[in-house]
Amino acid sequence: MNDAAVVLELRDISVRLGGRRRWLLPSIPAFPAVSNVNLEINAGEILGLVGESGCGKTTLGRTVLGLQRESAGSIKLNGEIVTGLEPRDARRKRRAIHYVHQDAAAALDPWWSVGHALEEGLIIQGVPHKAERQQRMRDMLAAVGLDSDAAKRYPHELSGGQLRRIALARVLLLRPSIIILDEPTSGLDMSVQATILNLLLDLRQRLGLTYLFISHDLSVVRKLCDRVAIMYLGRIIEIAPAERIFTRPLHPYTQALLAAVPRLEPQHLSAPQIRGDLPTSAPATTGCSFAPRCPHALPLCAAQQPVLEIAETGHEIACHRWRELAQ
Repeated sequence: MNDAAVVLELRDISVRLGGRRRWLLPSIPAFPAVSNVNLEINAGEILGLVGESGCGKTTLGRTVLGLQRESAGSIKLNGEIVTGLEPRDARRKRRAIHYVHQDAAAALDPWWSVGHALEEGLIIQGVPHKAERQQRMRDMLAAVGLDSDAAKRYPHELSGGQLRRIALARVLLLRPSIIILDEPTSGLDMSVQATILNLLLDLRQRLGLTYLFISHDLSVVRKLCDRVAIMYLGRIIEIAPAERIFTRPLHPYTQALLAAVPRLEPQHLSAPQIRGDLPTSAPATTGCSFAPRCPHALPLCAAQQPVLEIAETGHEIACHRWRELAQ
């Protein structure tokens, strides 16, 4: 952690989804999508959230934004509690947080022009004068590298890279301080990915933004993020500065995740893979959720859930055997 102020703090956040009672039939238990997550994000930081599909990354992002209600725990924004509030108060308190969706095209109404979609947010935020709204739209389109004519176009007339820029402009118009980016470069050509990443870095510098960057693309995470949190079945199992995660991972899951990245060098073509797939049923609550897939698991791992502990300065890990594996 650096010395910057903590702008977002999550304490013991849990989210349970689904579950219902049934007449004359056994009840369906709720699924623990997120379990006891503790995170802090500093002002101006880019925190990467990494894990396999289905591990709870997007659910956690939606919970921070307020689209998903947490089942337990608390969230602080700039030192103020924003959990447990009435919907109107919650929206007002979380105005500083906004979300860029993974599918930029699906986030835009195909029947609305780009200008209409951008202006809607300003109207909702209470910007009364049309001239001011138009000027702010032109300024923000320029900031993301688009000319003002883009406002007259419709989503189907834009490329994937242009749609990502529009999604960014739409959020930035509302002047957030924290942006949750959900797979912002997925499905884009490499050159377009690089352009979007450089744009994100430039906007962070110019506008003083803080990012929660959700991704499964480890090469992008290494290039962009200051710190990385590794998530598995709803739990944070390792968190450290980005370079340390990629050069000295301590958790067996993190090691296997990095080993699974495709490489062209012959010595890496047979790198060990993670055994099996993410379970579809609820994860075990009594032991380590990664134990069934871990080649280093002990009986203790199946009996006791490990908690995050400090391995080195700024490096935390939840694993019973990390000291042995680090040697």
